[in-house]
Amino acid sequence: MTRASHSTADVRLDDLSKAIIEQLQEDGRQSYATIAKRVGLSEAAVRQRVQRLLDSGVMQIVAVTDPLQVGFRRQAMIGIRVDGDLTSVGDALTGMSEVDYVVTTAGSFDLLAEVVCEDDAELLDLLTRRIRTLPGVQTTETFVYLKLNKQHYNWGTR
Repeated sequence: MTRASHSTADVRLDDLSKAIIEQLQEDGRQSYATIAKRVGLSEAAVRQRVQRLLDSGVMQIVAVTDPLQVGFRRQAMIGIRVDGDLTSVGDALTGMSEVDYVVTTAGSFDLLAEVVCEDDAELLDLLTRRIRTLPGVQTTETFVYLKLNKQHYNWGTR
């Protein structure tokens, strides 16, 4: 499941759901009982709310890793300019296993795609044989990551 697979525009979060999200952003391994004590709900109520948040696509609970430390030697952000329909190119990118993040943007690029590859050969193959050959792709610019300085997801809620 991807974040883009659900429309979250009509999901309204109350203060309790926001508090649960913030607890999970701090430590996604917390038990429902611990979260329940911290937000003032029963364990069952927390479990139900978390399931609704997951089902609606508001959040995911995942293990975030440093790709370099788990065997992937190349990570990059690819800026893509598209001639024509952005949706079909965006959909094609989301279907590629090496692509972990796709956004439609305003500015010099139409789409940004973050990729995680085993090595430079895999990145080159992905770029030349799969991304640049997509119908509508006009140009790409690749920003190779040299070091992961920060990767945090505990920005809270509003």
